Amino acid sequence: MMEQYRQIKSRYPDSILFFRLGDFYEMFYEDAEVVSRELDLVLTTRGGKEAAPMCGVPYHAADSYLARLIAKGYKVAICEQMEDPSLAKGLVRREVIRVVTPGTIIDEKALPARGNNYLAAVVEGGGSFGLAWADASTGEFQYALCQGLEELLDELVRLMPAEYLLPPELAADASFCRRLQLYTRGVITSWPAAACPDDACRELSLHFGEDNWRRVELPPGAALATAMVLSFLKATQQNSLAHLDIPAPASVTGRMVIDQATRRNLELVACSREQKREGSLLWVLDKTVTAMGARTLRRWLDQPLVQVEAIKARQEGVGELVDGFILRQELRDALQSVRDLERLAGRVAYGTAGGRDLQALRKSLAVVPEILALLAGARAGLLLDLREQLDPLTGLVDLLGRAIVDDPPLSIHEGGIIKPGYNSEVDDLRRAAEHGREWIAALEAEERERTGIKSLKVGYNRVFGYYIEVTRPNLPQVPDDYERKQTLANAERFVTRRLQELERQVLGAEERLVRLEYELFQALREEVLQVLPRIQRTARALGVLDALLSLATVAVDNNYTCPLVDTGPVIQIEQGRHPVVEMVETHGSFVPNDTYLDQEQRVHIITGPNMAGKSTYIRQVALIVLMAQIGSFVPARRARIGVVDRIFTRVGAADDLFAGQSTFMVEMQEVANILRHATRRSLVILDEVGRGTSTADGLSIARAVTEYLHDVVGARTLFATHYHELVTLAGRLAGVKNYCVAVREEGEDITFLRTIVPGSTDKSYGIHVARLAGLPPEVLRRARELLEHGPGDESRALFKPAKKVPVTGTEKQVLKELASFPLMASTPLEAMEQIFRWQRQLQEQGPEIVKIGRG
Repeated sequence: MMEQYRQIKSRYPDSILFFRLGDFYEMFYEDAEVVSRELDLVLTTRGGKEAAPMCGVPYHAADSYLARLIAKGYKVAICEQMEDPSLAKGLVRREVIRVVTPGTIIDEKALPARGNNYLAAVVEGGGSFGLAWADASTGEFQYALCQGLEELLDELVRLMPAEYLLPPELAADASFCRRLQLYTRGVITSWPAAACPDDACRELSLHFGEDNWRRVELPPGAALATAMVLSFLKATQQNSLAHLDIPAPASVTGRMVIDQATRRNLELVACSREQKREGSLLWVLDKTVTAMGARTLRRWLDQPLVQVEAIKARQEGVGELVDGFILRQELRDALQSVRDLERLAGRVAYGTAGGRDLQALRKSLAVVPEILALLAGARAGLLLDLREQLDPLTGLVDLLGRAIVDDPPLSIHEGGIIKPGYNSEVDDLRRAAEHGREWIAALEAEERERTGIKSLKVGYNRVFGYYIEVTRPNLPQVPDDYERKQTLANAERFVTRRLQELERQVLGAEERLVRLEYELFQALREEVLQVLPRIQRTARALGVLDALLSLATVAVDNNYTCPLVDTGPVIQIEQGRHPVVEMVETHGSFVPNDTYLDQEQRVHIITGPNMAGKSTYIRQVALIVLMAQIGSFVPARRARIGVVDRIFTRVGAADDLFAGQSTFMVEMQEVANILRHATRRSLVILDEVGRGTSTADGLSIARAVTEYLHDVVGARTLFATHYHELVTLAGRLAGVKNYCVAVREEGEDITFLRTIVPGSTDKSYGIHVARLAGLPPEVLRRARELLEHGPGDESRALFKPAKKVPVTGTEKQVLKELASFPLMASTPLEAMEQIFRWQRQLQEQGPEIVKIGRG
């Protein structure tokens, strides 16, 4: 067996080998040491002189262990027993049935439940990059040709692949790999590309069929990348890949391209600081109830539409669901029963679907007739199209309902999966297996009666099987039809034809039953495989329906309105709100604002203090535009959106130490990208430009950028800035208008009204904000002096050294308890009681401590 292990392992040297031994997957040698360390498993040994380190995991619980290894970047080769050990002659035949890598995961526990898991291939040539990607679990397969590295990175940030396939020469390019993994964390795998695009196309044609492939026209680089993905999947999965889509081009004409900076700054799918979903736009919009719907909605958010008719088609679908309260609720209730049909179809294609998978597939498809009935009166064109795509597959649903038990076992190799009444032979074998002991007991009673031997008994052992045992004194009474089987000291054992027949029925029934159930299940899986394209089409239609329902639900719950979308230059928003911020603000406290942009007033210079709401305002405009272009309703009283081809943002200050770039360099690169690619139809959001260098340099750059956007690009632009000098541009450039955030001053106190009004301000109120942030009074006092007299004021010493106050043991104990106090898990009363106890402890130390604490 160990020789067999070594031979198989030699073919998969870069993978951990899960070697099936009975009910366990075992690892040996270096694999065992790695897995023991990474998964905290006990390491044992096996063998004599050449003891092999080993560890194992139960096969029925292997998915969770597998997921943890893949998450750590390992590859795992699954080696299965290919024959029944009880029937095998000699060593059980074993083969690797698939290799699991980060980009080829199909196990449900290891996959992101509401997102895609992409395997991507990249090929460089002639300054462009061929890119192809597939989700092995759902069958999605697409390609694109990217002009330059920045365009490639924009696509990869959108896709966030789990694994990259790179030709050996590109995989050896450390600089390229570093850029590739800068904003994505995919594992890089070296994989050979075809010798030429023609060879790649031939390989693709062989797999997808010449008739299907004749309609596909791939650029050479994209053909190479697409063939790499296919060859890797075939090499690692070793299955039919019947669920894999014919590669489709990722359309760039019908969608908005969002660069990585904009995606990050607007926090579309994750908050930039913690990379958590909560607090993102997706967090607000995603009320889907199915995994297909969640993936569909994220794709819409990643790729907003730019064609008005397509946008309006989604709007009409959302609008009908918004207006139809009962329809909306009944559809959502129906979809609650739908499992991840795309991934269920994928497991069928891979041959890994079990009884529970087919039962889940049946229950999901059984909902389709109800959904069709609910959509019977639909008027929106998109809803009618979805109705046409939904296939109830009633024949398959009926077959699976008759064939598979309602609660199938986890394994398909141990029987108990076929429903009674589906197959007569299964029923007979099951009766034989269940009633075998009763038959044997009845035979024993009959033989005692027939022979008159009261001590006669029927026994069993693994060597001889079933036997009739008669003690020596009773041997003269043994009938002629008894055949001697074994002689013992005090008894002899016999068999009869009837006993042998029962033995065959009893002992063989269980084995034959398990084998027959497995064969019948495989036939059922093949039936599903034949209609896989219909299942996938239905799954994707359900995903679109669920995404529309999600947008409708959010629109109703959050009081959104349907925007007018056209090809004109106007962006007009009345009483617009930030979709995320208003969700976390105290109810009713968010202050809405108006916006009007067109070519006559295409650049807004927005001034005002920090914390007053400038950043929130300009982001909300960008998010409202983006929401409108995915077909969503928007948080506003009324909105008219002239479609934008791209949204650009330059927000905040962040360096990129990994890439060796300073804050200012990152800022200038983002600005350069905007100036190169923005058009008159773009929306540009600038939140400070030029703040990472000296005031003179920064102001000069900010002004030059504003003039270029106005004169050359003509893009609709919102520019929030502390450079008050820029407001003079409104008098020189016809398309520049000044706006500011309204502030109410009452002595030293200020109130941010968070309302954007026409005009400008020459104050930043920085010291006021510093006071709100809690800077020491001495620092604030000195800042006011320097502001009044100038930064060169040397009229007095800055600060006196702080007087050191000794800390008592009681104080240390109170501070320690304070630091560890579970504030968020305590009620207000519990917190007050604890504070009272601390005060009492400090009072016991003397009034001076209390005085210091109160001060």
